[in-house]
Amino acid sequence: MSIKKQILKTKPQANVTFQLPAVAAEGAEKVTVVGEFNDWDTTATEMKKLKSGDFKATVKLATGKEYQFRYLIDGQKWENDWDADKYVPNQLTFEDNSVVEL
Repeated sequence: MSIKKQILKTKPQANVTFQLPAVAAEGAEKVTVVGEFNDWDTTATEMKKLKSGDFKATVKLATGKEYQFRYLIDGQKWENDWDADKYVPNQLTFEDNSVVEL
């Protein structure tokens, strides 16, 4: 998994690319990245399936903040990003959420 951050020079924003590898989403038809940046909307940020089987999405986020997020696979299975900047416990399921820091 990987998170790529491209800080914009002209605005306090970054293009953040989230990528879930095929091995983590084996057999998946649909993956969404769900987090604070989209109000935890499970349908707001659908990821594109690549030929490699990886899933990828890029979102614009304000810098100077950190955002909790997780991947939702086929609307049923939650997965964290193995390369997140850190992890914090969520209060809903007592699992960890991934965090990206900008």
